[in-house]
Amino acid sequence: MTRQGRAKEKPPFEPGLIPAPGELLVWRDGQHFDSWQDLPCTLCGQLTPMRSRSGEPVHKACAEGWLAAGPVEARLGRFASDLAPKLKGQGDHA
Repeated sequence: MTRQGRAKEKPPFEPGLIPAPGELLVWRDGQHFDSWQDLPCTLCGQLTPMRSRSGEPVHKACAEGWLAAGPVEARLGRFASDLAPKLKGQGDHA
């Protein structure tokens, strides 16, 4: 009986909080950066390697400006921060 190696699947890219107008997005996950291809930002048109959680090409600064300019639309979740990672030693067990 042979064991086949399986590629590790990434967990779904879940959004965190939508920052209040004027606050910064927290984009630390590597999925926000495409090292292979720059695409036009959907907001300003300039090339960017940055991606939103849904894969939309967008500069982080453009997304933050969009959130500040349209707080009602911002609540729909187009751009959101990453989930805060659990720190080592911060588990929920004793």
